[in-house]
Amino acid sequence: MAIDQDRLWRRIETLSRITDPERPWTRRSFTPRFLEGRAWLAAEFRAAGLETEIDAAGNLIGRLAGADPALKPILIGSHSDTVPSGGRYDGILGVLAALEVAQDLVERGERPRHPLEVVDFLAEEPSEFGLSCIGSRALAGTLNAEHLALTRPDGMTLREGIAYVGGHPDELASVKRPADGIAAYVEVHIEQGRVLENERIPIGIVTDIAGIHRERITVTGRADHAGATPMPLRADALVGAAKLIQAAYERALASARGNQPLVATFGHIEVSPNAANAVPGEAVLTLEVRSGDEAATAAFGAALARDLRPALEALRLTIAVAPISHVAPTACAPLVRQTIARAAASLGLATRDLPSGAGHDGVQVARTGPVGMIFVPCLDGRSHAPEESITPEQAGDGARVLAETVRLLDAG
Repeated sequence: MAIDQDRLWRRIETLSRITDPERPWTRRSFTPRFLEGRAWLAAEFRAAGLETEIDAAGNLIGRLAGADPALKPILIGSHSDTVPSGGRYDGILGVLAALEVAQDLVERGERPRHPLEVVDFLAEEPSEFGLSCIGSRALAGTLNAEHLALTRPDGMTLREGIAYVGGHPDELASVKRPADGIAAYVEVHIEQGRVLENERIPIGIVTDIAGIHRERITVTGRADHAGATPMPLRADALVGAAKLIQAAYERALASARGNQPLVATFGHIEVSPNAANAVPGEAVLTLEVRSGDEAATAAFGAALARDLRPALEALRLTIAVAPISHVAPTACAPLVRQTIARAAASLGLATRDLPSGAGHDGVQVARTGPVGMIFVPCLDGRSHAPEESITPEQAGDGARVLAETVRLLDAG
């Protein structure tokens, strides 16, 4: 199979430039800018010869009929939404590499045995509704009524958001695939780390996708005047929050020496009353823990709160922990991993096995069949930042390995 690397790169550059001009590279889900990108993508899908639709969950799907309609489909793709100020290649590489694979088949007049589906999943990145992987959750049947009732700050519900992007939230049952509903799902993605670049290896084969556990931790003290309240009499919630942050950092750092390291981040903090002349009376923190060890991931926040509670009580503070979400670690299927390895070897490209510390739609899609991921290096491991960068050659390598992987899976 031939890959037009120049066409792939032109498409990547074109889609990446559909961005909020004041915040490159930003194309948040459920926004006019996202719809602009989607409209461009849908036109490219159609021009490539794919039967194109927005499904009931708001996923953009381009289909190429297989020679044997009784066979299960092979899914390839990723997502086109971004985090704020960072997403020039994260996600769109996978969608456009998949489109290039399908278009090559069309142009050569070759019909795969399996139906082939190119998917741009809705809202893989955490959305303003507080939920990620929305489209792939629908595919797996895990998007529920509670999710649809989530609201973003302007009051829009997720149900309304799905309708806004062209979906039909009352028909989500039509999107769900059975547990063995696909032959395979394969995604090309930037590594979002430094391993491949440091070792000068062009292709990574993902072994597993880390589990992600999020909790809301609330530290409550008492708001007081910052000038008139003596230090010994304060109940400063932000001081308690600082102790939690430091302890979480130290515990996660210590885990790096073990067989199953984890990472822990307090990436979002709300302080009340949040005034320069007021002692903070409340701090609400979002704790995110990621690891391949599900038990350790789920237990981290509760253990942190339990162990620090005496120190916080000594500061006249209380602490409460509430779950937000939990996604178990997901192993990539040996069948797909082995096929990726064969594909890369046939192209003369060295590979390395490595885990993914980031979450991906594959976690949800794995409920419907075997999944695998192909990593390519990114500059200095930077991702979710404006500096995120890859080369045309790295994009081309990923697309070529994807194309050969699809060919081998289809022949099998």
